[in-house]
Amino acid sequence: MNSLTDLVFSTINAPLTILLIALAAYRVFTMILGLDLDFDLDVDFDIDADVDVDSDLDIDSTGVDLEDVTNIELKKETVTGKKRKPLKWWQVILLYFNFVELPFLFTFTSWIFFWWAITVIGTYLTASYDNSFGVIIFLSAMIPALILNKIFTTPFKSFFKKLERKGVDALDLVGRRGTLLSNISNDKLGSVKLYVENDPINIYAKSLNGEEIKSGEEILIIKESSDKKYYFIQSYT
Repeated sequence: MNSLTDLVFSTINAPLTILLIALAAYRVFTMILGLDLDFDLDVDFDIDADVDVDSDLDIDSTGVDLEDVTNIELKKETVTGKKRKPLKWWQVILLYFNFVELPFLFTFTSWIFFWWAITVIGTYLTASYDNSFGVIIFLSAMIPALILNKIFTTPFKSFFKKLERKGVDALDLVGRRGTLLSNISNDKLGSVKLYVENDPINIYAKSLNGEEIKSGEEILIIKESSDKKYYFIQSYT
């Protein structure tokens, strides 16, 4: 191994190196040009409101829909209802390791960095950057990288929560139209996506009269809740 470049672009380390460069380049372009990719991570929760998202959770999930995934953040306000069902294994991973409590791309990039760093260091110390033992290091590094990632990202939860809340509070959203991202009825909370000056915003909402509104329907924001945690909406069609 003649140089650091040879190490990070070796057979074992090249995939993570290229992915990390791509993620970094994406963030630079979004900051400079104001571009953004639209993804959605829409998980329909139906659990007791007193359950903490970091503890033993139960949910009623309708599945995952990728849209605005770079900004998605699961809040405690989304947990409603009385029914409880076991979490799926991938939901446990996403929740426990902060992939849905922080902007997804932030957490994902952080995880890839730790995975890359452990793999590079491991293959360098064992001189296995181009053999089968390096593959074992590459695969096994995912778990400690997730643990380090959770430790690193956890302090950012309160920061992003305050940052997002301050931005939404400054906007007058009543009377605006948006698209519902999950089915709602009665007192069930759902996620709504709308655009303010071409910027995507996700808010939480309940049906104004408890009537069922299906995912994908265009809605009208009628009023804000008294605790300012969600909005009341009705179908626009």
